Amino acid sequence: MPSGLVALLDDVALIARTAAASVDDVAAAAGKAGSKTAGVIIDDAAVTPRYVTGLDPSRELPIIGKITLGSLKNKLVFLLPAALLLSEFAPFLIIPILMLGGGFLAFEATEKILEALTGDHHGEATLAACDSPEELEKRQVAGAVRTDFILSAEIMAITLNELTAGGMVDNLWMRAGALAVVAVAVTVIVYGSVAIIVKLDDIGLHLAQRENGIAKKFGRGMIAFVPKLLKALSIIGTAAMLWVGGSILLHGFHELHVLGFLYEWNHDLAVAVAGDNGVGVWIMETLGAALTGLVFGFIIVQVVTRIFGHHPLHGGGAPVRKGEAAH
Repeated sequence: MPSGLVALLDDVALIARTAAASVDDVAAAAGKAGSKTAGVIIDDAAVTPRYVTGLDPSRELPIIGKITLGSLKNKLVFLLPAALLLSEFAPFLIIPILMLGGGFLAFEATEKILEALTGDHHGEATLAACDSPEELEKRQVAGAVRTDFILSAEIMAITLNELTAGGMVDNLWMRAGALAVVAVAVTVIVYGSVAIIVKLDDIGLHLAQRENGIAKKFGRGMIAFVPKLLKALSIIGTAAMLWVGGSILLHGFHELHVLGFLYEWNHDLAVAVAGDNGVGVWIMETLGAALTGLVFGFIIVQVVTRIFGHHPLHGGGAPVRKGEAAH
């Protein structure tokens, strides 16, 4: 075999090995960065089912499909390029932007807690009227995609911060690949889960109508389980938002040397209570972060309420058809 061909084959093999290693690096970076977004993912999965509540069951999956496409567009078309530009030309803005997202998460969670305690669901007080089911569906999808943009921005910011911290991923294209992997994976996980959740009651109803006694009993159990599952997801999502939002704020203050003592206090208190127990320290730090999120969230709620009178993204609540009662 000519030596030139041998050299060419060696080069091809080297390129193939390098590409395979790059894929592994991207997957590892995406996995590590994506794991930090758990709190936002849980809340996203908990929030989305409300956008198909009360609509024709036959339109539930098509609506979730539209929201999924809107979410992918948010992440891949708008947020991914913005994140790459930010990491290349203004990396010093990553922490402040991340903190804005952390403040938003704390605000959302605290508002939910206050509404549950007071029963004042001001976000649903005034509902816009729709002239047709098509208009209602269009508004529901638009509202879901708008909310998703905020949550997606936080997911991408958390991921970008993880990728750039300590030079974890220096290559621009690897960073883009990791961001894209996280964006697609999170979207599939969230909206795939939502599609299953919103159809559980239909599956349960179908089973409950079967002649088989076991199937009928299982179906009735599923129907009774779905509302409890949605409520549990909402509670878990709220707690996760407080934890993630508070953690982001504490780390941001520490990095920017503004109110950095809060981070030190949280860590020192956790060590003082839990001692050498690593799990105990983590639990105490998590509780401290959640408390931090609650305090700052309450402050933000007061400011936003005074300025807007209601949640600026909810716009007075989700739309309903004319003639439907507001619940």
